[in-house]
This record gives sequence, structure tokens and C-alpha cells, in this order.
Amino acid sequence: MLYPLILTFLAGLATLIGVIPIFIKIKNKDKIIASACAFASGVMICISIFDLIPESLRYLSSNFNPFWIISLCFIFIVIGIILSMILDHYIDRISNSGSLFKVGILSMIAIILHNVPEGIVTFIVSNKNIMLGISICIAIALHNIPEGISIAIPIYYSTKSKKKAILYTFLAGLSEPLGAILTGLFLVNYVNDIVLGLLFAFIAGVMIQISSGKLLPTGNGYDKKMTIIFFIVGFIVMLFSLQLENILG
Repeated sequence: MLYPLILTFLAGLATLIGVIPIFIKIKNKDKIIASACAFASGVMICISIFDLIPESLRYLSSNFNPFWIISLCFIFIVIGIILSMILDHYIDRISNSGSLFKVGILSMIAIILHNVPEGIVTFIVSNKNIMLGISICIAIALHNIPEGISIAIPIYYSTKSKKKAILYTFLAGLSEPLGAILTGLFLVNYVNDIVLGLLFAFIAGVMIQISSGKLLPTGNGYDKKMTIIFFIVGFIVMLFSLQLENILG
């Protein structure tokens, strides 16, 4: 149990590398904010389309016929979108902070939701095959870096606090080993393919809503050109990372 926990902790800790840009002086703040929001949106959309939804279908395929596989995946994507919209509305009501801060918080929530099941899977795989676990850990660490950027930049530029940016990014990174700890202590006998399949579909819905409903509109509000460019960059970077994960895994 110790080695899988160490691996998931290291993978989660890589999220903190994403705070590096806040220590670099940028003259045009609007461009960096638009770039970060668009980059995060590209990352989340790519994860949803090429990782979460295919994984959901794969896990469900061993238990249901094609009709129910697609139906359940679609239903839980929609549930994720609706609950994310409700969460967005709730944060708007209780928060007096600016829109950019809310973007950072929503990004953090989306990434926590993504990292917890990722930690569960990494723990289970590492328990069975430590070398495969190390390979997956490296790939996950690489795609946790842009996820860290998507939290750190909005939080820093909305609060002017490096401490808050680092704290929120660190909390998101901790959710990876949290998934492993919960699995090792309580969930190892309850996590099955159906649970993981529905969970991945739900998280895909959350990420799609946050990306299209919050990150892209916020980026457009600061700089439309940079939003388009960095959405594509974020999408390609995450696509490369996911392909690397597939090769290593």
C-alpha cells in the first residue's frame, strides 16, 4: 500500500509546477489571463473527449449492451453539466469576488473531481503492477502541470496573492493521493467498473460545462485572439500528454 500512495502523491504534487508562471513578470496582464483561461479550457475539453468519455464507455462495456452503455454515459454527462451549472450559480450568489476568482475556484473543483478517481485507478493499478504504476504516475504528473496552471493564474491575478494561488493549486494536487487513501482504507471492495464508468462520465460533463460556460467566455472577455490560440495550444498539449500516458500504460 505504501508505494502506490507515494506514486499518487508525487503525481499530485506535479500540479504545483503549474504555479511557476505566477513568479514571471508579465507586462500585459489581460493576455496572460486570456491565455490561461483558454489553455485550461483546451485542457479540460481534451480530457473530456479523449480520456474521460472513452474511459467511461470502456468501463461500462463489460456490464451493459451498447444501448445502455451509450445511454448511461450520456445521462451522467448531462447530470454533470446540470450540477456544474447549479454550482456555478451558487458560487455567483455567495461570492463577492470577481469573475476571474470564480473561474479559478471552478477550475479547482473540476480538477479535484478529476484527480480523485485518477488517484483511485493509479492506486489499484500500482497495487497489481508497480512498474506499470510508475509509468502511469509519470504520464499523470505531466498532464497535472497544465491543470495547475489553470488554477494558479486565475487565482493569482484575481487576488494578487501568491500564497492563495499556491494553496488552491496544492489542494487540487492533494486530491490525487486522497483518492488513493480512500481506496486503500475504505473503497477497495466497492469500486467497480460501473462506478468508475458513471463517475468518469459525470466528471466529463462538469469539465465540459466549466470550459464552455466559464473559461472560454472569461478568456474572450480579456483577449479573443489569445483565447483562440491558447485553446488550441491547451488542447494539443493535453492530447500529447494523453497519448504519452497510453504509450506508457
